[in-house]
Amino acid sequence: MAGKREENPAGSSNNLRGDVLRVLGVLKVATVEQIQQISAPHLSYRHTDKPTPSKRKQARTASHTGALSDLRKHGLAENGGQLPGGDTLRNLTPMGLKAAARELGRPVGEMGNPARGAGRTGASHPMTVNEAVLALLRPKPNLSELTGEPADVRAAAQAAVDAPAGLGTIASYATEVALPATGTWANPSKGGAQADIVITAPEDGMPLLFVEIDNCFESAQVLAGKINKYMRFCQRKVKDVDGKERPMWRTRWWVPDGRHGDRPHPPLLLVFNRIGPRNPNTVIAQLAELTERHWKGTAYEGGFHMYDGKMPIVVTGMKQLKEHGPAGAVFRRFGRPHNQTLIEAIGNPRREAADARQRAEHDARQREHQAELRRIAAQHRAEREACRPVCAGCGTRFTDERWKAIEPAGWDAPRETYPHLCDDCKQAPSHHGPTPRRAGRARAPGARPGRAGPEDQRHMALPLPRMTGAEEARGWRGFGTSQLVLAATTSASCVEGS
Repeated sequence: MAGKREENPAGSSNNLRGDVLRVLGVLKVATVEQIQQISAPHLSYRHTDKPTPSKRKQARTASHTGALSDLRKHGLAENGGQLPGGDTLRNLTPMGLKAAARELGRPVGEMGNPARGAGRTGASHPMTVNEAVLALLRPKPNLSELTGEPADVRAAAQAAVDAPAGLGTIASYATEVALPATGTWANPSKGGAQADIVITAPEDGMPLLFVEIDNCFESAQVLAGKINKYMRFCQRKVKDVDGKERPMWRTRWWVPDGRHGDRPHPPLLLVFNRIGPRNPNTVIAQLAELTERHWKGTAYEGGFHMYDGKMPIVVTGMKQLKEHGPAGAVFRRFGRPHNQTLIEAIGNPRREAADARQRAEHDARQREHQAELRRIAAQHRAEREACRPVCAGCGTRFTDERWKAIEPAGWDAPRETYPHLCDDCKQAPSHHGPTPRRAGRARAPGARPGRAGPEDQRHMALPLPRMTGAEEARGWRGFGTSQLVLAATTSASCVEGS
């Protein structure tokens, strides 16, 4: 135990230090309270008996402060200055970013750069980014950690658990992500964008979302220029490992292909934090007009639009986002007249409803068609049953096999001897009549079968056919052997039948 205490003087656990590394690996720079709210939200409901807010805050963040002290001893974290309110900023060193990459399961090249010196200018933008991450993430407290707390505290924690969930986990987020229009992911060139937040939470219906934070210091023209850079990046295609060209963003993030003819670019969420001098409502109206070519879809019959190759642009305010979260109807998409939830705003519910109606109509037509086929088949079966033969012996209807057996077949197939009887009656001797015999002359006694008797030989002595004049001139040489045999055979058969 003494060895562990010497290695980590503050006594922090491996799990706690790992939580701190994951949070700082995503946010780059944060206060201890922000780290605690994301990694251990149940602590926000403890220590309510402390007399002042500062003492309650100190008690809630004590364990994370100790973990940061141990990380600073190992050269993984450092202090990054102070906020105007007195809170100390914490960030990771380059070695700490590598350790955070292992904790998050990400390549080191995707971790970005350390946020050193962010506190020198007040870090207003990074702090707003962190607030947006907290508002979109909405961490849920672990109620099992609050069993000993007062009833009102547990009720407040239960209300937080019952509230609509946020998007993903802390591993679903990344900040300060370069989106190169030229160059590579590791070495982006000029002309690209840099997303303040990138969210990948497909399990919550958000495969990919870019977030841009504005503290109301920038004009609509500056924001329109940023959106142009986002579009340049989304339109950029590179050759993938299979030799085919694909959008560059698809080589890093997975997004479903979507419906044919309605495959937009990844959506962009603009969050306005009203601390600057500009009116966000005025900026939003101007921005929608300046970027119309990027987000406006094509109208179709049925009251919906298709946005193939367009970028969904959604706007909201920081105050509304923190109050309602992504499940609240506080998001306005450019081109739509009313607010929606974030999932609805980036989606295409009208087109989905039209597709659902088409599928329902198609299914109804298929059901009607199948019913008509069944009716026709039943009618054909009834007509066939009406034509089924009946046995002349017992009155039983023929089976399908018997019916098929008595039907006319090819000229060389044997004929059925009793087509008016079923199989059972056909086998019964009582229904058989005398076997018909061919009428003919009785064979003379002693004559051998197959040879003509004396009486037959008498009839075979026939005169030769009468010849014409030309034939008499030629004589019997004009007759072939086959003609003589045919004439004799024909005459004999005629005499036998007479």
